[in-house]
Amino acid sequence: MSLQLKRLKSFSGRKGPLLLIIMDGVGIGEEYAGNAVYVARTPNLDSLRSSRFYCQLQAHGTAVGLPTDKDMGNSEVGHNAFGAGRVFDQGALLVNQAIETGRIFETEVWSNIVRRVKNGGTLHFIGLLSDGNVHSHIQHLYRLMDKCVELGLERVRLHSLLDGRDVGERSALEYVVPMEQRLGKISGEKGLDYCFASGGGRMKVTMDRYNADWSIVKRGWEAHVLGKGRSFRSAEEAVRTFYNEDPEITDQYMGAFVIVDQKGRPVGSIADGDAVINFNFRGDRAIEISRAFTEKDFREFDRGPLPDVLYAGMMQYDGDTHMPPDFLVQPPAIDRTVGEYLCAEKIGSFAISETQKFGHVTYFWNGNRSGYIDESLETYVEIPSDRVEFDKAPKMKALEIKDRTIEMLKTGKYRFGRLNFANGDMVGHTGNLEATVTAVETVDRCVGELLEVIEALEGIAIVTSDHGNSDEMFTIDENGQKKVLTAHTLNPVPFAIYDPGYNGEYEMAFLKKAGLSSVAATLLNLLGYEKVNDYDPSLIRMITN
Repeated sequence: MSLQLKRLKSFSGRKGPLLLIIMDGVGIGEEYAGNAVYVARTPNLDSLRSSRFYCQLQAHGTAVGLPTDKDMGNSEVGHNAFGAGRVFDQGALLVNQAIETGRIFETEVWSNIVRRVKNGGTLHFIGLLSDGNVHSHIQHLYRLMDKCVELGLERVRLHSLLDGRDVGERSALEYVVPMEQRLGKISGEKGLDYCFASGGGRMKVTMDRYNADWSIVKRGWEAHVLGKGRSFRSAEEAVRTFYNEDPEITDQYMGAFVIVDQKGRPVGSIADGDAVINFNFRGDRAIEISRAFTEKDFREFDRGPLPDVLYAGMMQYDGDTHMPPDFLVQPPAIDRTVGEYLCAEKIGSFAISETQKFGHVTYFWNGNRSGYIDESLETYVEIPSDRVEFDKAPKMKALEIKDRTIEMLKTGKYRFGRLNFANGDMVGHTGNLEATVTAVETVDRCVGELLEVIEALEGIAIVTSDHGNSDEMFTIDENGQKKVLTAHTLNPVPFAIYDPGYNGEYEMAFLKKAGLSSVAATLLNLLGYEKVNDYDPSLIRMITN
């Protein structure tokens, strides 16, 4: 299929560049004291909201390929939608379908896993234990375990990563206790050997991304595989102990723990002949641990002797590097991204963010594809993130991103650029309202400086977000108790076009149900091209004279 674009007859774009600014985690919520976006001083965002080229976009649920409109959006599906120009069924929905139809249990990979366990091995599940439905869903794990019981698989171990981010910040026991009871019931009634083996908070154990901090993965490897870590007799005991020792600790920052028997021996170290399933469906925080299990020439840390295990992902987390080689559910096949079309037209572009969101403006934007589409036309810039809890440094790397973006814009080399400010999301996840207000204000100031440069260069800027987060930091229950929120929201996100050279060439289309996937066609229009036929409608309508 040809990737050639058709030029608009009435508009050829501006003299200067087109810049897409993504304010990660900045949504539009109720105006109350817990909305950091509302509380923050945001003169630039306020000005954009009052312009003629402003609307709101749906950034969650079916608008980004998730099962229902009760499902929160996230940066992965948001950037997929931005880059793809249309909506693809995403991880949670694909896994739901595979389980409901039974297809997941008809694959060769599943058969090989079962064969290993029936030959004396143990089946280990590693993943995020919650119903946040962003990286995983506990119901998927329940269904997989039910199948294990049905097949009479004798030994199953669970290595649980605690959430506190896509769900309540101290909600671990809501998942650990029922799961531990369920495992105990299986063992008692079925005569099987099912139990927790290890765990830890997702930001401290196993779930690093974008090579930000491999020590996180190493801690997970030592707990899951080697059985090294602080020991407890049960997962519930581990969580309660962490809570008692530090009343301020949240689930995502808990240290690694290992479950041991009466003699103090780990009950679930991973050994030769075993099988491992990573039940996370989202890719970014599953790639590094997958590499540790499957790469022969692995150099990120000393694994010790690599056990002979069959490791499978719920999905393949990186299609280009085929990581992991074995997986249970086919990921969405995203093709003909807007980046591919721009490269086919020989349009120079750049993408920039700090480490925490670098893969979103590259890998996810390009349809879950690693690396460049055309290195001769594209420049990808990663600003290394600080290795600190983000509320301790809420400005993160926004200033550095802004400065480097201005440098690239002024070269005249690029007709299109995209950037992600991670602050609203990453600081929002900490639950610290004051820090999140600082984060949002920092982003707003950076946006203002970028808009000044765009005006000087006679270009256009689009300012938007991929999902909400900082717009809802706490709720008050019926008893007047404050509940801190660290998860994404269901709120819409802002979309604004800043075009100082506007001369009546287009108007807002005001679609009935506008979502993130309409941004791609809008980008093409503002660059002087017609939208791709099967892309979702543009957010603007060209005016022909």
